[in-house]
Amino acid sequence: MFGPGSRFHAFFNDPRWALAIIRATVLEAAHPQVGAALVDSSTFVTHPWRRLRNTLVSLQRMFGADDEVRHREAARLNRLHTRLSGTDARDRPYDAMDPEVRAWVVATVFESSVTMCRLSGQPLDQTTMEQLYAEFRAYLAALDGDPGRLPATVQEFWPYFDRVVEDELENTEAMRVILYKLFDHLPAPPLLQGLPTMWAAGRAIVGPLIGVITVASLPEPFRRRAGLPEMPGAQTLMQSAYLAAGLARFLPDGLLQTESVAKLLTLSPDSDDPRARTIGALRDRMKRAGALVRLLVPLPPEPEADGATEPPWRAEEFFAAVLDQTGDGYVDWPDLAAMAREIAGRLDLDEPEETRLYDAFAGWWRELQAALDTDGDGRVSAREYAAAVPTLAGPALIRVAEVLFDVTDTNGDQRVDAHEYRALFRRGFRRDMPGTDGTYARGAFVRDFLSFMSGRTRSTPYDPLFADA
Repeated sequence: MFGPGSRFHAFFNDPRWALAIIRATVLEAAHPQVGAALVDSSTFVTHPWRRLRNTLVSLQRMFGADDEVRHREAARLNRLHTRLSGTDARDRPYDAMDPEVRAWVVATVFESSVTMCRLSGQPLDQTTMEQLYAEFRAYLAALDGDPGRLPATVQEFWPYFDRVVEDELENTEAMRVILYKLFDHLPAPPLLQGLPTMWAAGRAIVGPLIGVITVASLPEPFRRRAGLPEMPGAQTLMQSAYLAAGLARFLPDGLLQTESVAKLLTLSPDSDDPRARTIGALRDRMKRAGALVRLLVPLPPEPEADGATEPPWRAEEFFAAVLDQTGDGYVDWPDLAAMAREIAGRLDLDEPEETRLYDAFAGWWRELQAALDTDGDGRVSAREYAAAVPTLAGPALIRVAEVLFDVTDTNGDQRVDAHEYRALFRRGFRRDMPGTDGTYARGAFVRDFLSFMSGRTRSTPYDPLFADA
């Protein structure tokens, strides 16, 4: 069911799967409970590349051959989803641990994988389809402990899928964001942030096309009921996109590896990875070409990094780039929970370290709320933050720094060594690293964290940790 011999493993590096996953995500977001959780707690709009990398890592762990890794990842996902519950805009409860909702998420990926093959002219035969379905039911069993939330056979699956589409899916806010906002405003991945004009020019063309292709691929009854407009020629465009992606099967084996592509896109430009230096040289050449693009495409100029030390954060800029993780214009608990979630994922924390980290961020949220929430609405606006002292660094934030150091210092020697540093920041020590013994002392670590999180300094390792897309 798992490992290199599975059907899922073959799909994982299939370029068509990118289209299928976007389609599956839209179908997930159209479920009222999933849509509400995404709007309230997800960072997929403001940090899409970070979310993509984390999702791919999770899928690899769950579908890999190592049972112990799969069990640990399932436990981590369950702890994560246990923290996601609330009510939507219509006061309907949602819970990310709802078994029926979790089954629907798995169902959308299976159905979109089957649809992907059909639309690209390579429909799955019955035996292969049944094997793939068994793998997804095994995934649900590993995650939830009960594969029975999905029908037992492929034949029974299709009536189930049609019923959910017809009776439960809605035109949710999260679905509209994915279709009409996410790709039109997709921030550049870290590696391409030095080419803003060329990225904006490409995004202006590709973004709307992805939306059109995705809408055209959705089940026709749902498109009608949700009032999703379909442009003339959309079906032809959609089928052409799937067929073109399917031609990638003729490329040499190993040329397109999902993991390698994702790592490359999320590679920080100042990383010590040799690939970053190679692509840095390529970017210099592309910047020259960018001068020509500016003459042809009427886009507003955007600032480009010149390698010099950047000025301190402005309060509004720090609020938007760092504190407002969900991008809704406010800071509340989901934003700080997203920070804790990212750190816990990078360090692959188990209990009780993960709970210690979340508790520390929860304490910081209470401190921020008490100090900055002047209108008592339970959240902090950009105006409230800018009007207060943006260098706030009280006891709760100090506690966050101390806990972060503790969970990073895995060997407990009160210093962060090169291996521990890379696990958190995904890059090696900088040349200007404090200390002379090749480690990061507790005092320096805490001081740098407080300086960054209070908005006093930038261009630190924490920029890509919390601010990058």
